[in-house]
Amino acid sequence: MIRAVAVSLVVVFCSLSACKTAEPKREPVAPLDPTPAEVKEAGPIHLTIVGTNDLHGWLMAIAEGGVKAGGLAALAGYVKILREENPGGVLLLDAGDLFQGTLASNLSEGEAVIAAMNAVGFDAAAIGNHEFDFGPVGPHVTAQDGEDVFGVLKARMAQAKFPMLSANIYEHDSKARPEWLPGDGTAIFERHGVKIGVIGLTTPQTPQTTLPINVASLRFAPLAPEALTAANRLREKGAQVVIAVMHAGGKCARWDDAKDTSSCDTSQAEVFTMLSALPPGTLDAVVAGHVHNIVGHVFAGTPVIETYSMDKSFGTIDLYLDPISHAVLADHTEIKPVQPICELVDQESKSCDPKALKGKLVQATVAEFHGKPIVPDQKVANLVAPALDKVTELQHKPLGLKVPKGLGRNYEAESALGSFLADSLRGMEKADVALVNPGGLRADLKAGDLTYGAVFEVIPFDNAIATLDLSGEELTRLLKAAYAGRKGVFQIAGLQTKISRCVTLDRLKSVTLDSGKPIDPAARYRVVMPDFLARGGDGLAGVLTTIEPAHIDLGQNRELGFRDALIAFWQQSKKPLEAPKLGRITQLAEKAPCPAVETGDRGQ
Repeated sequence: MIRAVAVSLVVVFCSLSACKTAEPKREPVAPLDPTPAEVKEAGPIHLTIVGTNDLHGWLMAIAEGGVKAGGLAALAGYVKILREENPGGVLLLDAGDLFQGTLASNLSEGEAVIAAMNAVGFDAAAIGNHEFDFGPVGPHVTAQDGEDVFGVLKARMAQAKFPMLSANIYEHDSKARPEWLPGDGTAIFERHGVKIGVIGLTTPQTPQTTLPINVASLRFAPLAPEALTAANRLREKGAQVVIAVMHAGGKCARWDDAKDTSSCDTSQAEVFTMLSALPPGTLDAVVAGHVHNIVGHVFAGTPVIETYSMDKSFGTIDLYLDPISHAVLADHTEIKPVQPICELVDQESKSCDPKALKGKLVQATVAEFHGKPIVPDQKVANLVAPALDKVTELQHKPLGLKVPKGLGRNYEAESALGSFLADSLRGMEKADVALVNPGGLRADLKAGDLTYGAVFEVIPFDNAIATLDLSGEELTRLLKAAYAGRKGVFQIAGLQTKISRCVTLDRLKSVTLDSGKPIDPAARYRVVMPDFLARGGDGLAGVLTTIEPAHIDLGQNRELGFRDALIAFWQQSKKPLEAPKLGRITQLAEKAPCPAVETGDRGQ
């Protein structure tokens, strides 16, 4: 009776107050995972691989001829559009050689480059041969008095918010991985629920293309075995897609058809020889670099991109994956190896290439990408600005000299620039012979008033001047080694040579002094060259190791280095910089076509 009255009162009270019975407490229900059918209906998974290579310190945009090209701030604008189009599906990779090449980079030992790359949002980079150029922190490019020869590289790796990778670098003696190089040279990322493994690789040519002494303690293992081992290791860790980002590359004359590799040097180029040696399916994509040439092809079933150097362009590989198995759908892959990086373009042609627009009345307009205007990233621009401001005065510093007519370089033949520099070096040192490697010349010398910045662009490497006391027999062997290598045509002074047009071990057919007299095997000759060569760079080590060390002066105690000493010599002579008469290097005609060769990095 009491319970019934209580219930009645509750009912009356609730009816008067319009109260509602409290809902029972429920635990939140997790959303159901999509069914295989729903995933299938959503379509393939889209991954966008963005690749750059051989930045060489070119942080800045270049305004010339009414247009504006390059620069990491503009690159960031392009990448932003790609990330908006494929949210969470973009991987930004660089194939190495980040620092060496500009005043803005060199004066900060690459610090400005890494700061800008961090802001752009790079995911990983390969370690290139020129990453070893700066040596220890400070003014020396080789270690002295107990300095750490890897000091600058260690500092840049610590600064980077992305991993700098190489799976094929080992200690020369112990064969172990260097303690300063963390991990195993790989990294794993996740995009759209897909685990992506990235392998870094460095060209085994590195001891010949940087100062040999800076990497003497290291061994650069062959690419294919290291790539296979690293790929298998990544697959075991759950990677469903494996990409190599490698500072080694190739060369193709055409890239309009990704399946047509007939124009590619597939027999000698490092990237192609590596892929030929790997089991099918080892790699799902490759971002290559090092040789500053274009590749945009599928080779041995693997899409490969490589683009121009010095921040002029980038490439993309669009991979599409089965939504269930995450297997790459090869028929859907899209390759675009050359996307110019532009801020301002000619309105009619949409080009930002000053050479292509030469003589044209340019009407500049904002560049577009996929129908959207390119907006340079202001954060990146602000990070770059202090480095650029620091070098502006030095860049435009007048040297009181004129270049009446531009001096051009030629990697494959005698050049006006190469002959002029070799003559200058020989005259400055009162030497019998001068030797200059063509890859050390990074720009043409333009006509007009000479500035320090113009000379730096031509000679960005901080070499010393080396002098060698050689017998005629030793000099002849050295010249044979120089021309037998795949590092272009060495520029000379004091000599007359005849060489085969084809690169062979016996390419040097004849050599005399410039007087026409033969080299006397027993006589002694004073020979001058950049210390990079005297240390064995560009294939000269085999000969130089047979020379008495007391006969090689590497020039480390000189007050001025190679570049500044030449400037001082020109200023002292007070003469215009004019090309000498050409004809000291004669290339002999060949009846049969030359075999294809891989020339490698056109540098040190």
